[in-house]
Amino acid sequence: MQSSAIPLHSTPVFQPKLTNFPPKNNYQFLFRTNFFTPRMASASSLSGYYPIRSLKVDSSSIVTDDDANGFSTLMEYVGKGGLNVGDDLAILLHHIQYACKRIAALVASPFNSSLARHIGRSAAAGTDVSGRDAPKPLDIVSNEIILSALRNSGKVAVMASEEDDSPIWLNADGPFVVVTDPLDGSRNIDASIPTGTIFGIYGRHVELDHLPEEEKALLNSLQSGKRLLAAGYVLYSSATILCASFGSGTHAFTLDHTTGDFVLTHPNIKIPPRGQIYSVNDARYFDWPEGLRKYIDTVRQGKGKYPKKYSARYICSLVADLHRTLLYGGVAMNPRDHLRLVYEANPLSFLVEQAGGKGSDGKNRILSLQPVKLHQRLPLFLGSLEDIEELESYGDVQQKVNPGYEV
Repeated sequence: MQSSAIPLHSTPVFQPKLTNFPPKNNYQFLFRTNFFTPRMASASSLSGYYPIRSLKVDSSSIVTDDDANGFSTLMEYVGKGGLNVGDDLAILLHHIQYACKRIAALVASPFNSSLARHIGRSAAAGTDVSGRDAPKPLDIVSNEIILSALRNSGKVAVMASEEDDSPIWLNADGPFVVVTDPLDGSRNIDASIPTGTIFGIYGRHVELDHLPEEEKALLNSLQSGKRLLAAGYVLYSSATILCASFGSGTHAFTLDHTTGDFVLTHPNIKIPPRGQIYSVNDARYFDWPEGLRKYIDTVRQGKGKYPKKYSARYICSLVADLHRTLLYGGVAMNPRDHLRLVYEANPLSFLVEQAGGKGSDGKNRILSLQPVKLHQRLPLFLGSLEDIEELESYGDVQQKVNPGYEV
């Protein structure tokens, strides 16, 4: 009996016709295709996108009723059924989360490696006169995505970004100031290593409104971290996670790609008072000051105040290293004058403190420092309260020299 199956050699093969894709001299498709850019939203319009369920909040847990799947979305959490952060902040967060979804899609795009060819080659590695790192193509695009979202929200007076020499004045009626590192760790993208977005939200200093635009934009951006209203980061990794605090704990939301919602998955994160992990580039061990070398030698031998041997875990992506530290405890650090106070150290220290940890420059609480320059750099130590306090007790932990390295 003959088989009715079609022989493999006769099976038609579909061979699509390949066109010039991505299109020449046009990089905008990478972050504009298939995206609807929302204009200024209202609080009432948000409820149409994010139906509010019953949500009770106390100091220890987040409890939802058991309708649907029992999970709360970010917009539900900050809305009138949850924290009720206010209509203005809820609208701003709606636009920020939208921008971060676009960046997540951009980072995951198979075409981002060719982006440089469409907007010009990256500048040589290093920093410019303002202290900024030389921007890379995805940094530039991510910055434009966030700028567009903040402008469309109608709620932001000033945006200060790592990618801009000076703050940008957006809206005289905006009640908020947003500081941001649009795409931290962008040099890791070609190796598919996690990256992130960092943001902090302040209230606008209305008493400065009489000043010239450039001056009041800068002064609004140089606020102490103690004045933060909210802060967060978005981790672009195997999952896209938005971790945020509004002054009442630290909470993480995971992007559900089936619905497009950030869903509450880690309510009320509490960083352990002790961890067993330190995160630092210890290839630079011999450039460290004596105090830092002594601390690392002590804890990895299990001879510190916590009688267990510490392990090293280092991704070289600030958001990823901090996210792991928040969940498991320990210390994430860069002892050099490298990280920026305004839009990296302050927002991340706010998150860590709200989770019960500490942010330090090795001597002082980060949130107590007064910025004097937009791109001001400093050492940064983030993590478990007892681990940071033990590290500070060694005294000399700030690395002031950086010989022989370009990155």
